[in-house]
Amino acid sequence: MKIGKLPESVLKRSVFKQIHTRRPEVVLGAGVGEDCAAIKLAEDETLVMSTDPITGTAKDIGTLAIQITVNDLASAGAEPVGVLLTVLLPESVEEPELRAMMAQVEEACAKAKIQVMGGHTEVTAVVNQPVISVCGVGKVKDGCLISTGGARPGMDILVTKWIGIEGTSIIAKEKETELKTKFSVPFVEKAKALDAYISVQSEAAVAVKSGVSAMHDVTEGGIFGALWEMAEASGVGLEIDLKKIPVRQETIEVCEFFGINPYQLISSGCMLMAAEDGNLLVRELEKAGIPATIIGKATAGNDRVLLNEEERRFLEPPKADELYKAI
Repeated sequence: MKIGKLPESVLKRSVFKQIHTRRPEVVLGAGVGEDCAAIKLAEDETLVMSTDPITGTAKDIGTLAIQITVNDLASAGAEPVGVLLTVLLPESVEEPELRAMMAQVEEACAKAKIQVMGGHTEVTAVVNQPVISVCGVGKVKDGCLISTGGARPGMDILVTKWIGIEGTSIIAKEKETELKTKFSVPFVEKAKALDAYISVQSEAAVAVKSGVSAMHDVTEGGIFGALWEMAEASGVGLEIDLKKIPVRQETIEVCEFFGINPYQLISSGCMLMAAEDGNLLVRELEKAGIPATIIGKATAGNDRVLLNEEERRFLEPPKADELYKAI
């Protein structure tokens, strides 16, 4: 396609015609020439917004773009309503590829019950693979907003599911041929399929009703990065037992193959939480079929400590995600 805005015919045919999910709150949505979206909320509701780009992979980019944004909104205790998309495409992309991306977007939106409210699409020489940047919009009832900075000294720190599942799935898809030189086809397929666990909407909904005080979706920088960010936002220290952090064997094997650290690998699908009664929250999550593990406690002061049997070391500020070393 040619550099510049998408032609109106392509926009209508391959973007707008892929969008079907609608929300009653959206009173002005996507359309030719529309620069804004409008949402009508009730008096006792707060608008919640999030933004994120997908740059680490071009495979399943439409699906990931929506899932990551929905996860961000869910981590605030918000109900996702809609998204605004900025889609940047290199000249090498053909219209059928754009249509496939938008079909992924719509499928993920339908699953999350949210609407594509608008956005911008452009072919540009400044990118060498498709980039989708998403602005997510959600709503939350007054008094129910959850922040990353809600942890307090003495609270239990827990995580849901497993770390590294998003990164493992991305690597398995991007580096499938290399992995098959060492691992069996069923193993690689299982690693690729870990993207089925990327949504955290279910655990967020349970947690909001079960006494959670802080939530943070574990994304770039992995669990180490997320722990630092929660501690920094909350103004607390941490004592975390490294051996209690749940990690799947597929993630361990894939990370060993590429020589990367699973604790610093992008981990959407794993929610970091803080709660006064972590055991109660774990039980409630498990009733909903969601595995969760208490991995430590928030402490007074600023020391953020990782414990590994007799070894004691300090957590460091987030570094570049390990994903980029592999792909």
